[in-house]
Amino acid sequence: MPSLNVTFTEDEMEGVRAAAAAEGKSLKQYMHDLGVREMQRKRFVVGAASWADRLRAEFDEAFPDEIPPSQRGGGVSAA
Repeated sequence: MPSLNVTFTEDEMEGVRAAAAAEGKSLKQYMHDLGVREMQRKRFVVGAASWADRLRAEFDEAFPDEIPPSQRGGGVSAA
């Protein structure tokens, strides 16, 4: 099975150990889970963006007065 050696500074390692302990995991399991979670998070974001893109026209038709945040003037916020 593939493996990976990762180098940390002493301060970084202290933080990683603390984070692993807080989750009740070994360093090995914590680092494994961290990588897997990040991969899953990226897949989720891509899927959510794709879903939003597919529904954008329908949303715009249903809410014609809604202005996307990227097109709002400075200081204007959503209701």
